[in-house]
Amino acid sequence: MIFDAARWQARFDALRTAHHVPGASLAVLVDGEIHELAGGVLHRGTGVEVTTDSVFLSGSLAKVYTATLVMRLVDSGVLDLDTPVVDVLPEFATPDPDATDAITIRRLLSHTGGLTCDFNYDSGRGDDCLARYVEAAKDVALDCPPGTAISYSSLGYVVLGRVVEVLTGMTWDQALKDLLLTPLGLEHSMTLPEEALRFRVAMSHLGGPGQDPDPAPAWDLMPRSAGPYGRVIISAGDVIRFVRMHLDGGTAPDGTRVLSADAVAAMQRREVDSPDKWTVSADGWGLGWTLYDWDGVPGYGHDGSAVAQHSYLRVVPHAGVAVVLLTNGGGTDGLYAELFRELLAELAGVRMPAPFGPAANPPAVDMTPLVGTYRREGVVTTVTQDEDGRARIRYEFVDGMKDFSPPLEMDLLPVSKTVFAASGGPAYGEGHIPVVFSTLTDGTPCVYIGMRATPKAA
Repeated sequence: MIFDAARWQARFDALRTAHHVPGASLAVLVDGEIHELAGGVLHRGTGVEVTTDSVFLSGSLAKVYTATLVMRLVDSGVLDLDTPVVDVLPEFATPDPDATDAITIRRLLSHTGGLTCDFNYDSGRGDDCLARYVEAAKDVALDCPPGTAISYSSLGYVVLGRVVEVLTGMTWDQALKDLLLTPLGLEHSMTLPEEALRFRVAMSHLGGPGQDPDPAPAWDLMPRSAGPYGRVIISAGDVIRFVRMHLDGGTAPDGTRVLSADAVAAMQRREVDSPDKWTVSADGWGLGWTLYDWDGVPGYGHDGSAVAQHSYLRVVPHAGVAVVLLTNGGGTDGLYAELFRELLAELAGVRMPAPFGPAANPPAVDMTPLVGTYRREGVVTTVTQDEDGRARIRYEFVDGMKDFSPPLEMDLLPVSKTVFAASGGPAYGEGHIPVVFSTLTDGTPCVYIGMRATPKAA
């Protein structure tokens, strides 16, 4: 299929402007060719334009890079997916010794280890930052028992980063560079701010919906230890070059084998279904990859967020098509939804689902079994129903996260018997937040917000 770059550039620019996204970079792989597009400005204060070699904060897209590193170690024979983490990191611990012993490499890669996501701890800028982070996390409660549910976990990926360090004798940053970035020739991919300053760097922008956002007061607020789960600084073209290795069965363009074909396939094999299919469009999870099912057409990818920079990656393996969008603020979800729906339909015959929202004809739902208090590390979620039958949810940060944000309160609008669209505050812009009620495999009721499983406490 011929990719009409001029037509897609015009469409990209129109949608970016309509959604008030200051700047964005887009890369597309189709028929073995990489096409790179860019539009807007890196920083509204300086007016510096986005170019195809500009770099953005990738957020959680970094997890797929860490997962690929881990799979290189599995290929080399120094690590097994079902090895308990404590066999590699004797210092690793959780408040539950039995649970600690049950957490394996596979479970961390697939977010089924029970480790939480929201442990915000700055362990410094030194080369020991991951070791110090893992040590500090010993007393952090699990979201749920290992193997009982998927619960999106950034902490788990820091632990995986530390596994990489112990088995390679390098920092995670250096291992990523030596074992992945350099073999693939990814010259516009890095992990540290001082490395990014060699390039044209996107600034985050903050603002309400429907208006042009302003530059954020700081570029990158994440500590160095966030690297394995949240900071690979990248160009859109480099993301596509990374993905092409996966599509090519683990080989680089020059024939260098980076991953075995078995490892590539294992990463795309479904490990767990996702009750929350809307927050990041996840139908399931593999080893690092988010897995999608578009009306029977399988795909994989990942999303990421860092301050207000958002990344979106979708891969359609049967068609050899991959699309990545990097943005620096504004209505990024709206831009992604419209642009990818059109691109993937034309290039790969994919029909993406409609945007999440309340049902046109909402079902009647008995809220009695859902009302109550749900708790995980740092967060208490309370579901209530008033005398008029209106369902409400309160999302409150507690303990070490109590100063992160004021409590958030929203109405719950039913989509199905167990899925609700939350709305009711400027913090959520013009969209709706998925709230999904489910059950752990041990029978405990839980609620999902932001892909995090929160068990019912009362």
